[in-house]
Amino acid sequence: MNSLMVVCVHIHFDICLPVFPNLLCSGLCLGAVFSSRLVKATVNPMYFCYCTFGKDLFPSPPTPRRWTGDSKIIVSSMKLLLLGRTVRRRFACAIVALLFTYVLAMPVFAGDWPEWGGPKRDFTVDNVSLASSWPDSGLRKLWNRTLGDGYSSIVAAGGRLYVMFCNGDLEHVAALDANTGETIWQHRYPAPFIEGTNVEEFGPGPLSTPLIVEPRIYAIGVTGILHCLDLGSGQVLWKHELIRELHGTNLFRGYSASPIGFDGSIIAPVGGPGRAVVAFAADDGSILWKKHDFAISHVSPIMIRVDDQQQLVVLGEKTIVGLDPVSGQSFWQHDHPIAGGYISSTPVWGHDGRLFFSGAYGEGSRCIHLKRTGEKTVADEIWHSARMRVHHSNVTRIGDYVYGPSGDFAAIKFMAVKIETGEVVWQDRRLGRASCLYVDGKVLALQEDGQLMLASLSPEELTIHSTAKLFDGRGWTAPTLVGNRMYVRNRKDIMAFELP
Repeated sequence: MNSLMVVCVHIHFDICLPVFPNLLCSGLCLGAVFSSRLVKATVNPMYFCYCTFGKDLFPSPPTPRRWTGDSKIIVSSMKLLLLGRTVRRRFACAIVALLFTYVLAMPVFAGDWPEWGGPKRDFTVDNVSLASSWPDSGLRKLWNRTLGDGYSSIVAAGGRLYVMFCNGDLEHVAALDANTGETIWQHRYPAPFIEGTNVEEFGPGPLSTPLIVEPRIYAIGVTGILHCLDLGSGQVLWKHELIRELHGTNLFRGYSASPIGFDGSIIAPVGGPGRAVVAFAADDGSILWKKHDFAISHVSPIMIRVDDQQQLVVLGEKTIVGLDPVSGQSFWQHDHPIAGGYISSTPVWGHDGRLFFSGAYGEGSRCIHLKRTGEKTVADEIWHSARMRVHHSNVTRIGDYVYGPSGDFAAIKFMAVKIETGEVVWQDRRLGRASCLYVDGKVLALQEDGQLMLASLSPEELTIHSTAKLFDGRGWTAPTLVGNRMYVRNRKDIMAFELP
């Protein structure tokens, strides 16, 4: 994406001009600024108003800061307008220009990818159109660069990418220019491995995906070191060591759950007596609450709404729970007694009250129904099936069916399962272990060998429209989509592609 910073533009219209020419001129100015790809610019709309209408409305120039899309800025900007001298014609023009600029800026921020699973944490993408097929020549590669080891997925905001990787004994959190891949800032820190962690077989990580809650980014390394960094500069604001300091659980594969934000807090599984889940204050890292004793897993928590109540869903090794994100109080708990249950996929929530989750090594899939009765939430298991066993890829729900890869390290099959009954309606070996995004009624499926498929999923069949080889090496990291630009990585490189 292109990003724009207006530094010195001043168009002064004579007060005697009628309102319509003023609107026309300001519209032309804005149209020129936002033409072509610059529609994705991120600029404070009030700066345009200042540049266009001069000091009659502003005691001092507003900052040409990056536009965050926050409604609070709109409100404060309106207040700033009201503080100036009231010049009717120019005031009307400024209001129209402000609203026009806001409308133009809106599509940018709907495309950001701030956390694990994307804007809604469910690997679905809205407001993006995809072609029905790709050219035989493949996808256009925009850039490619060496990064470092790890499976942590890429997050994006405001024309930047944020990534985690490992080089030697150092873990890195870095901000990259989304247009070029060039490093903007980088924070690196020692992360010596903890005894009992297996890093030989599949690599040293990191595994967890950072969380962006502007103006900060939160990242947890494979040894459980949680950093809060300034999003703009990379400066460390606070940190905690979840294992060494808080005596959390050291999982065999290392720490991999991705943190989640809620109303001024950052919440993450930690592990240990009375601290299975911990909530930290987003601004200073102080502990807001820590509760529960259940064994944690590698799975990232999600936020759901049961009727009118927000609930935090955490999938542990042998249980799944719904918690109050404000206090940590338990709303419900449902056990799933298995061996090796810490290798599971992210739960999938539906507005029909059905919660699906799946795990490897004999666990299979379960679907429970959640319903509030008075002040309580009742969790009833609808079905359990050992046929679909999702390892560490994600599951996509479309209508009344869930789709995903099944299998551990043997032959992997891609399956379609009816959410009401657990019936497997089809399976297909053409699409094996893959991470999927649901976009524009289609699926972008990145297979572990670096091949990307454009496909359609239905209760009847898997239809593959196009394929493109993106890279060699292991591709266990889910892709990131910002507009029609896809960012992917393997254990060595990071790259950007344009999707038609």
